[in-house]
Amino acid sequence: MASANPNQLPFCPFAIILFLSLFPFTLSRTSPELSHSSALLDVSTSLKQAHQVLKFDPKILTSFHHQQLLVPPNSSSSSSFSLQLHPRDALRNAGHTDYRSLVLSRLDRDSSRVKSLNDRLEFGLSDLTRSDLQPLNTDILPEDLSTPIVSGSSQGSGEYFSRVGVGRPAKPFYMVLDTGSDINWLQCQPCTDCYQQTDPIFDPTTSSSFTSLTCESPHCQALEMSGCRAAKCLYQVSYGDGSFTVGQFVTETLSFGNSGVINNVALGCGHDNEGLFIGSAGLLGLGGGSLSLTSQMKASSFSYCLVDRDSGSASTLEFNSAAPNDSVNAQLLRSGRLNTFYYVALTGLSVGGHPLSIPPSLFQLDDSGHGGIIVDSGTAITRLQTQAYISLRDAFVRLTPYLKKANSFALFDTCYDLSSQSRVTIPTVSFHFSGGKSLQLPPKNYLIPVDSAGTFCFAFAPTTSSLSIIGNVQQQGTRVNFDLANSVVAFSPNKC
Repeated sequence: MASANPNQLPFCPFAIILFLSLFPFTLSRTSPELSHSSALLDVSTSLKQAHQVLKFDPKILTSFHHQQLLVPPNSSSSSSFSLQLHPRDALRNAGHTDYRSLVLSRLDRDSSRVKSLNDRLEFGLSDLTRSDLQPLNTDILPEDLSTPIVSGSSQGSGEYFSRVGVGRPAKPFYMVLDTGSDINWLQCQPCTDCYQQTDPIFDPTTSSSFTSLTCESPHCQALEMSGCRAAKCLYQVSYGDGSFTVGQFVTETLSFGNSGVINNVALGCGHDNEGLFIGSAGLLGLGGGSLSLTSQMKASSFSYCLVDRDSGSASTLEFNSAAPNDSVNAQLLRSGRLNTFYYVALTGLSVGGHPLSIPPSLFQLDDSGHGGIIVDSGTAITRLQTQAYISLRDAFVRLTPYLKKANSFALFDTCYDLSSQSRVTIPTVSFHFSGGKSLQLPPKNYLIPVDSAGTFCFAFAPTTSSLSIIGNVQQQGTRVNFDLANSVVAFSPNKC
């Protein structure tokens, strides 16, 4: 090894500082926990998962009857329930031959989801009343089991599934977890039109606890739009992309593995169902409305931890369990005009440890029900009002001049070619909540692969709507606890 030249020593500190400022990715061996300004993205692991998700076999998942769904150890209530939670793509291979087409499919579903949430909000904030909504005039054939009804309700498909038992004796079904809607429903025999699902379609004649609801029942009256035929309550839920479910509104028994049973849950028994729900048997509405599962079971809290969507592993959906002690707490806000959504008091964002100059009003829920930011399990990509998004994106771009740019991809306008990298250090991104609390996102939650060749994109998107959404990509790996009794949303990283 050559000896150092003494005449060059005074220049070394400056050279090192200049080199590190221009090429911070060389610090990739440094632990991300050591700094609030930078974090380590494991490019190799992300691409490995991208390859594996296309080969994952849903048949290797633990069966419903053998799942260890015990009452959570941090629970202080004897009425706690726990369910396993799986990503959609771990349960159904949609036939994608490459990761790029899989991501495009996800983003298409996500755009429909966001449209449906905004449609749902606009309907809730309109001056329409139930009496303004009239059933659609159609010719009902004798074999039809339900009347098509015009509805302003427009929730969207979620992206994570729970395994739930329905009926007596309980039959297991994969149900979509959705914090952005209230109506619980599943496909039922006989089907006028049913989409493909993983499990056999539920047959009401095999359940001793299946009970039809009358048109005068409180549950039927609570529907935004309902119909009546032969004194039985009918429901329809319409979605922003044209999807819908139509059928009979009933009560049934729901079983949560070996952790408990709930009787007389109002849900839709859908005989005509079309849309984005392929793979699932139906949907669990976990919103804040009176017909949601959380409201019907009078849950004081519920929580979930969303594993990486490219992972074949599972986490849990829990009811009435306490949040971890190390949680980052945010105030849970509710709209006086629409009780479905869970708003949080977000005050700002930071990149690389530096707060962004974003007016707090961009995230505030006003008295008319406009604005605000919700936490949604069914939306994948976080949507921010355009002004806030541009500020966030531009700050990230300024701090990453060393990353090789790539072409935009679908709704992502900021992408990078990391094909030559195994690990890379990138600026941190954090959410700031009222009370001075901050949640620093893991790097893989905001710089994500969109193909298997090494293209990664900044996983945020702008919206022209007044409603902003914290999506499930940003929530991955974090237990999100909705403390309904105390109006708190608790975020606990690394609690899956």
